[in-house]
Amino acid sequence: MASIRMLVVDDESEFLEPLLQRLKRRGVECTGATSGEEAVELLKKTDYDVAVVDVKMPGMNGLDLLRWIRREKPATAVILLTGHASVELGIQGMELGAFEYLLKPVDVDELLDVALRASAGLKLP
Repeated sequence: MASIRMLVVDDESEFLEPLLQRLKRRGVECTGATSGEEAVELLKKTDYDVAVVDVKMPGMNGLDLLRWIRREKPATAVILLTGHASVELGIQGMELGAFEYLLKPVDVDELLDVALRASAGLKLP
């Protein structure tokens, strides 16, 4: 697998931890954050190829974090994760510059495929 550095941001640790474990088993260098604020602190210290960001989080939500990343770390591709009830927020995120949005629960292989394309800047038509 190609080398990729990924930040995964989700306030639900019961979703975040197993996802990080699956990604690491597939050779992905990944770090988790449980809030947008924690993600900003990590992004200030480390460059990531891709940030996978849950849209609905307390405090700094996914769209706020997307705006911050687009402004401060424009080389970092952003993939949004949304629940069925927040698909419209995923679409709004695409308008704000997200690479893609995926529905939760996310398939790890699909996430990796999108993350690899995002890190290479390859959008499908």
